[in-house]
Amino acid sequence: MLERTALNDKSLTEQALSKVPELTLTFWIIKIAATTLGETGGDAVTMSMNLGYLVGTVIFAAIFLVAVAGQIKAERFHPLLYWAVIVATTMVGTTLADFVDRSLGIGYPGGVSILVALLVLSLAVWRLSTGSIAVTSLHTRKAETFYWVTIMFSQTLGTALGDWMADTNGLGYLGGAAVFSGGLLAIIAAYYWTSISRVTLFWLAFILTRPLGATVGDFLDKPLSQGGLELSRYTASAVLVLFIAGCIWLLPQRAGRHHA
Repeated sequence: MLERTALNDKSLTEQALSKVPELTLTFWIIKIAATTLGETGGDAVTMSMNLGYLVGTVIFAAIFLVAVAGQIKAERFHPLLYWAVIVATTMVGTTLADFVDRSLGIGYPGGVSILVALLVLSLAVWRLSTGSIAVTSLHTRKAETFYWVTIMFSQTLGTALGDWMADTNGLGYLGGAAVFSGGLLAIIAAYYWTSISRVTLFWLAFILTRPLGATVGDFLDKPLSQGGLELSRYTASAVLVLFIAGCIWLLPQRAGRHHA
């Protein structure tokens, strides 16, 4: 009888675990590094390899679809798989935003407006369909699908927002990074000293880390004449891959828990 109870408790514990990591400092460190990799890696394919934004988007979209299918099919949290999907969203977000803003000629204001609308629509439909947009409520494949669709829109929006801030407002890449860092600090302050919804603060922070990574990535690989360091996109991307892999290997990450 005691053995059966222990087994049941273990089963309930396993069922309560999410397939996404806990929202710890490690999560945010890797997230910012992943968004920076998305910028340098996306630019390496579209610019350094001269494949163009459309071809780059198709390549990374295919990688994303394969990775996210594996993530949704998985029965438990796998750090490498989860972060592979996040990196894929940052790369396809980079190339897609550049394609919409530059190749289609919509421009940064138009691209940002479209992506904000899509992000808000995704969150609204998710909320109406499942009752919650909290990452602690991802206990169905439907909710998890909404989660990844929303992340894709947020990553693409972040790229467009970062480029718009750095390229057209005279702030430069470091100035843009400082603005977005300030926004993140304001969110941290709101988390500790206000009663603003934690779910709202999470999504605001998640969105803002993307343009922060985009501006840092551009600072690393853009020409000196444009305010960048003109580092090799391949080298910068390789260093970021090693950094992310090292964080996953060395820093503790546990699966979050459902609050169904």
